[in-house]
Amino acid sequence: MSDEALIAIVDDDESVRVAMGGMVESFGYAPATFESADDFLNSDQLHGASCLILDVQMDGMSGLELHARLVATGHRIPTIFVTAFPEGRIRDRALRAGAVCFLAKPFGRDDLLGCIQNALGKSAP
Repeated sequence: MSDEALIAIVDDDESVRVAMGGMVESFGYAPATFESADDFLNSDQLHGASCLILDVQMDGMSGLELHARLVATGHRIPTIFVTAFPEGRIRDRALRAGAVCFLAKPFGRDDLLGCIQNALGKSAP
């Protein structure tokens, strides 16, 4: 399945970044993890990311704010939102903004894999 698509993960919780990075790598993709929206925006991975996994609530710029900024500047990266605080209005807002998926933490490996495959336009094996 490996095509080395770069999956950028932006989450301010280190344990979540490490766990998601490991899952993404186990799926055959290349993970790049970032502690904050600013870290991602200032990285050299911005233009190479095939998919973006964003935490909704982070210190500083939220995942929704980062997504809006990317869209406004022409960076339309397929985006998966994750949150420990699933609220219907936030989910609806994310999906209206073009999110591929919205996952509530904790979520299963198969849920994340399905979202990544959807984001990359691939079908399940």
